[in-house]
Amino acid sequence: MSPELIVHIQRLLDAHLRLTGRELIERGGGPAEEAERLHYAPFVVASHGVEADPILNYGNLRALALWEMSWERFTTTPSRETAEAPRREERRRLLDAVHRHGHIDDYSGVRISATGRRFRIERATVWNLDDEAGEPIGQAATFARWHYL
Repeated sequence: MSPELIVHIQRLLDAHLRLTGRELIERGGGPAEEAERLHYAPFVVASHGVEADPILNYGNLRALALWEMSWERFTTTPSRETAEAPRREERRRLLDAVHRHGHIDDYSGVRISATGRRFRIERATVWNLDDEAGEPIGQAATFARWHYL
């Protein structure tokens, strides 16, 4: 993993703890070990940036498998494309609520993989990401429950 990706993961982990009061993974062993631990976690973690049309910028192995994408494809995909077109307005309302409140727990919604496979995520936590100066850098999500439709 690149040093920039390790920094991003630290921000992701720190923001999750600060906003939810819960650790996403067991911490310790240094940033590189924590990044590897998150990469291989048995639950989905994904994030996107703050572009006008936000681009996915992190997905652990579980996220890549669920969305059926390589790292290269995942990290060049607009995050809106993870939802079917009719469901994108629902997704936009969710992200707006997270932006206003910092995080939400217990989100459920339908998503779509790169091959068109539909699945429903359940009990997702979505939270804001910021840098060390408190500037917004994106949003992240995690969930361990989903089923194919």
